[in-house]
Amino acid sequence: MALPDKPTFWTDKEPLECVSVLAETRDVVTFCFQAPSGALFRFDPGQFLTLELPVPGGPLYRTYTISSSPSRPMSITVTVKAQDNSIGTRWMLDNLTVGTQVKATGPGGTFTNAGKPDGKLLFISAGTGITPMMSMTTYLYDLGRDPDIVFVNCARRPSDIIFRERLEHMASRANGIDLKWVVSGSDRYRPWTGYQGRFNQLMLGLMAPDYLERDVYCCGPEAFMTSVREALAGLGFDMSRYFQESFHAPLPEVEDVPEDAVPEEDAKSEIVFVGSGERVKCQETDTVLAVARQAGHNIPSGCSFGVCGTCKTKKVSGDVHMVHNGGITEEDIAEGYILACCSHPIGTVEIEA
Repeated sequence: MALPDKPTFWTDKEPLECVSVLAETRDVVTFCFQAPSGALFRFDPGQFLTLELPVPGGPLYRTYTISSSPSRPMSITVTVKAQDNSIGTRWMLDNLTVGTQVKATGPGGTFTNAGKPDGKLLFISAGTGITPMMSMTTYLYDLGRDPDIVFVNCARRPSDIIFRERLEHMASRANGIDLKWVVSGSDRYRPWTGYQGRFNQLMLGLMAPDYLERDVYCCGPEAFMTSVREALAGLGFDMSRYFQESFHAPLPEVEDVPEDAVPEEDAKSEIVFVGSGERVKCQETDTVLAVARQAGHNIPSGCSFGVCGTCKTKKVSGDVHMVHNGGITEEDIAEGYILACCSHPIGTVEIEA
């Protein structure tokens, strides 16, 4: 497959076709996709896709960070690990094979170092949180310049470090990719001479003595990211230079919200679905997504708390109360888009669905 003379770029109106499946570690797999039309992929390193997975009982929407780099646009990859009680990822591991096509939306997300090719970076990740760091590192490597990255990844054992060989290959060919592996325990019969234990302030000072001069990008389990934030804050780090990626509900924040901006429990509203002309009565405390589902309208959704942006929907008219967590841009809002999962109708609202 050669690069086309006049390239076209993939949009989420076209499905993705799985072209290869690669086992990364004993319980982590990378799925590689191409566009059936031959279109190329354009995204920012660190962004994510939301896949529509045909699990029994109806489609399930799951959000995965893209592990490949936009500098290699002929394919796109996601790297997954099935957690306990996982449904979507388990379906992928058991059923997603070469030739299978799935629908996807995106790319989306603002967790990216795009536009900062010359910055001093500190990437801190754990487990599959390494995926956006892999995308960003590969992108900077492919630029052909020497980057300035301290790359920290924490895993249970050396054999659980995802992308280890590929990252070490890049580090061996470019000055400025400084890899630091941290493991909880060693593999049997395989001595480990690197960092071992729980990532902490002391390790941070040894790994990146100039951490105060770097932009920090962090991704991993919630407890891990909390410990990193607390460690940096305790060391006097400028937290405006700290960025993290998470698809879990953020901790609630106390805000001064005007009383008249909060949906009232007993107030009546109505949502009009422009496509069908259907009008559905509801409460102001109902979300647009919940009302749409009850009415049989399928608005794709992922996280359900305003992070992933999967449920972005065009509002034709009316007002909503929307409190999102970064899943929609100000430009989209200005154009009339809302996130259905965290938007509450105020009065009569018309949406394209």
